[in-house]
Amino acid sequence: MNIQIFGTKKCNDSKKAERFFKERGIKFQYIDLREKSMSKGEMTSVASAVGGLMNMIDPDAKDKDALALISYIADEDKLDKLLENQQLIKTPVVRNGKQATLGYQPDVWKKWE
Repeated sequence: MNIQIFGTKKCNDSKKAERFFKERGIKFQYIDLREKSMSKGEMTSVASAVGGLMNMIDPDAKDKDALALISYIADEDKLDKLLENQQLIKTPVVRNGKQATLGYQPDVWKKWE
């Protein structure tokens, strides 16, 4: 397994995801989205694993202006806008190769073991 967790230090679900993998002795790489953004390739890979870019967006994100904008711009511009506004992504994003989840999903992660 090659686990990557994209999250933020303030996100409780990101902390719970870290604990889930630590308790099972599974090594993972933690990436703080406030310090290092997801690359275009990473985001495209996650989007394809979770059923599209719009599924990655957290409807409860604090930046309501960016949320509204991304909802109404042309589909071909959404990837670039989400790359610029990664605070809109539902966290944690947990990747295992080509598989990925959004939010705290221990039931899915157990199947990866």
